[in-house]
Amino acid sequence: MLNIWLYSIISVIIISILSLIGIIFFSIREKLLKDILIYAISISTGALFGDAFIHLLPEAVKKNGFTIEISLFLISGIVFSFIIEKILHWRHCHHQTTKTHPHPLSTMNLFGEGVHNFIDGLIIAASYIASIPIGIATTIAVIFHEGPHELGNFSILVYAGIKKERALLYNFLISMTAILGAVIGLLISSQSESILNFLIPFAAGNFIYIAGSDLIPEIHKDSEKISKAILQLIMFLLGIGIMYVLLILG
Repeated sequence: MLNIWLYSIISVIIISILSLIGIIFFSIREKLLKDILIYAISISTGALFGDAFIHLLPEAVKKNGFTIEISLFLISGIVFSFIIEKILHWRHCHHQTTKTHPHPLSTMNLFGEGVHNFIDGLIIAASYIASIPIGIATTIAVIFHEGPHELGNFSILVYAGIKKERALLYNFLISMTAILGAVIGLLISSQSESILNFLIPFAAGNFIYIAGSDLIPEIHKDSEKISKAILQLIMFLLGIGIMYVLLILG
């Protein structure tokens, strides 16, 4: 159990440190960053789908087969992500903040990001309790997703009028809710192993929603050139391939 705690805490600390990725905005031109991000998003899309279908769902069905409960837990993960995204407005509004269009963007974004990172910590802890290889695969999938995601959060805070240095600090502090999520996940799972029967397919549902609802539409926005679309497909398949290689190595 000590190893599980160690792996989980180290993983969520790495996830938290990723929130500082916004610092590259200070040195990289915005156009170049945008070009890089679309391929990073393609890899993370494949990694999230790969982790859900190659690691998490097979682990969920290993003991009792594919039951109706697993289907419901999977759907609950998708529905939960949908509800949270709607309530907290994770996607930033495209209208400028004005007196006639009040827009507490930074507050909503930070609160939503805190919830998001807390869930990431919970999922990572549950994955390590299932097995260390699954925990590692899930951590890598989250890392692939969090890189572009954290850049997006940073840019939203700057867009909302917060200075870059302060936006970087806020992003880092709120990302540490992942550590809290991991600790709570580990404590709950140590008391009741049956919680994993829920958390694993729930995590898969979260990943499927994020990849299918948030990331794929972003890829489609920037694939007007056939060469760019092909490269995006290669990056997408690479993300899936990484998850499969991790399964073999595990």
